[in-house]
Amino acid sequence: MKKRYALIVAVLLLAMPAVKSQSSEIGVCGGVSFYMGDLNPKGVFKGSRAAGGIMYRYNINPRFAVKASALFGSLYASDADHGNTERNLSFRSPLCELSAQVELNFLRLYNEKGKNCCTPYLFAGIAGFAFNPQAEMNGTWYDLQALGTEGQGLNKTDANGNEYYQKRYSLTNFAIPFGLGFRVNFLQYYSIGLEWGFRLTFTDYIDDVSGNYVDRDFLIEYRSQLLADLSDRTLSTTTNEDGEVVPDYHKAGSARGTSKAKDWYSFAVLNFTFKISDMINDCSSPLKSGKSKGLPKRR
Repeated sequence: MKKRYALIVAVLLLAMPAVKSQSSEIGVCGGVSFYMGDLNPKGVFKGSRAAGGIMYRYNINPRFAVKASALFGSLYASDADHGNTERNLSFRSPLCELSAQVELNFLRLYNEKGKNCCTPYLFAGIAGFAFNPQAEMNGTWYDLQALGTEGQGLNKTDANGNEYYQKRYSLTNFAIPFGLGFRVNFLQYYSIGLEWGFRLTFTDYIDDVSGNYVDRDFLIEYRSQLLADLSDRTLSTTTNEDGEVVPDYHKAGSARGTSKAKDWYSFAVLNFTFKISDMINDCSSPLKSGKSKGLPKRR
């Protein structure tokens, strides 16, 4: 999968025409990332974590640009933040994304004195990303995909006829990034911008929650007590026949999440770039500046 990520960037760079009059930019960005899905259905910027990365932009003309970026962040969500003690699940995950995007400027953008130097813009593209949901129990963090909290990899049928033959989900996937931004060119070679974009993914397991609960005794028998405890963390209680208050665990086959909607994640970042091709051309051509000794100034 890593080869696919590298291919996205490589194809983008190879497809760029070598037009001397246009400029290429490289830069860095920093901001936040957050997730929306089963454990955070409506909270925009809820559970935000620090994010950052590097980027390359090629300005085709004053209205269009193409961009390649590598962004790094983390995602987090908890049922406790939404008052859902009946399910009480939570997760965190590192996030790594490689993307190729096209930008459309609302206004014609220049880095020349006397011409428009700022514009809002829209962007869209394709991305590959990697994640790894984890949950904490008794001070230790566990990788959930390897454990199979919804019966992945069991390849068995329980006593009630519930079948568990699904494979473990992949920790890499594709996404469609899209969003908007605003950028300003200044001091001839530099640009600063603010960008916010969402990622529509093709997986419902960024949070490790999608399907149904597995029979608890079945998990303990064929896997472990740890997995059973991580799979169903309800805080709801009931009183058994002996008068003891015990956890009210979910019935096998009841909904743990919903697979009807895929998970989303988002980056909101401030970026800073400088125009490498313009700077190289200026430094390598004395005629461009007209300041070298014995050369006439341009008019």
